[in-house]
Amino acid sequence: MSREGVTIGIDVGSTSVKAVAADADGRVTARVRIGHRLRVPAPDRLEHDADEAWRRGPLAALDRLGCRDARAVAVSAMVPSLTAVDATGVPVTSGLLYGDARGRGPGTANQPLPAVGEAAEFLRWTAARAPGAAGYWPAPAVANHALAGEAVVDFATAATTFPLFDGTGWNAAACAERGATVEQMPRVETIGAAVGRLRKAGAVLATGTVDALCEQIVAGADRDGDVLVLCGTTLIVWTTVAQARQVPGLWTIPHTAAGRSQIGGASNAGGLFLGWVDRVLGPGDPAATDPRRVPVWSPYLRGERTPFHDPDRRAVLDALDLTHDAAALRRAAYEASGFVVRQLIELSGVPVARLVAAGGGTRVEPWMQAVADATGREVQVSEVAEGAALGAAFLARMAAGLETSIADAARWARTGRVVAPRRAWAGAVEDRYHRFLELGSRRSEALPPAASWSGAI
Repeated sequence: MSREGVTIGIDVGSTSVKAVAADADGRVTARVRIGHRLRVPAPDRLEHDADEAWRRGPLAALDRLGCRDARAVAVSAMVPSLTAVDATGVPVTSGLLYGDARGRGPGTANQPLPAVGEAAEFLRWTAARAPGAAGYWPAPAVANHALAGEAVVDFATAATTFPLFDGTGWNAAACAERGATVEQMPRVETIGAAVGRLRKAGAVLATGTVDALCEQIVAGADRDGDVLVLCGTTLIVWTTVAQARQVPGLWTIPHTAAGRSQIGGASNAGGLFLGWVDRVLGPGDPAATDPRRVPVWSPYLRGERTPFHDPDRRAVLDALDLTHDAAALRRAAYEASGFVVRQLIELSGVPVARLVAAGGGTRVEPWMQAVADATGREVQVSEVAEGAALGAAFLARMAAGLETSIADAARWARTGRVVAPRRAWAGAVEDRYHRFLELGSRRSEALPPAASWSGAI
């Protein structure tokens, strides 16, 4: 494959910036990871040093990747996020992230879709801390400006800021009510559009999109009954359906595949929880644990998103005794994440065809094994762990005129390995799953209403 066909995707994530260079067949020719801090100044707060993570991180990743002849670059990022910037595009306030209490406004408790109104409250807080700032930008706008001098985001990212963005443009009244003007908000463009040129290399800058959408377009989980499990700092589970419908407690959103929708949502039982377990527990191999001697985690250290949408929910470790060691507790943590996957699948009511796992967490074999054991199904693990960056690289190809349709990204989907459930674990895991459900039901007599999102993709 000629290097002329190489494009770059950069993913601004919760704990690092990942970047990949990919050829026309989706083969990764170079990759890099730049770590950054995920700050938790209080139990209900979650933020970045926005200059470190959103501006300097993408610049360092692009520089270290070293692909000077790349045709185009696109950025993906988590949502929602927000910071204030000065006239040079440098952040001057904390970078607020999804789930931070500063995104909660009056009457937002127990909302079925936490992102609705969250970014608007981020703006209220940020504008009060930095009145008259040059701009109020989410992570991709900061990154795109650093790379090419263009403060731009895509329609899907903008749609998550409702009511600030009404589907066609920034709502002047909604922005003003939070202390901002339309001129202080980033430009909005179609996904995969050419929006500028990089300051250094001269490659095309393309609009990327939300990290989960970038993961989705290269995962290949496009058929009815396919379940996509995104294993990042946030755990996200999407089940593909032919007809959109509402399910209490879950989200329904458009699929990137034409004519299909997805049912599921985001959970805090991903890397956010598992990383904490790693920090507080001693070493231990979950594979060496007796299948019958594992406690049960209710894994919600900072509340839960789907299906409970309860920011005040907290973690519980049930049935712990003196025989349990670090290995058993680690297995219980991975298993809890797998139980969340199973619960969201079962709540969707969709017959499952197959499970596809993507994201950086797929490198953690005990996590993948626990998902297989918890669901009782094989897990097809994507070959490229940096799925959001890979999806962004495909969008970059569209901006460079090398592709014409997002649907063609399906050819980039590859399975790296298959993880099978273990028969010897089945009975004990089934018993623990029912205990897991009982722990969750103690806080919620009923699930909140269903929610849908029709953001442009």
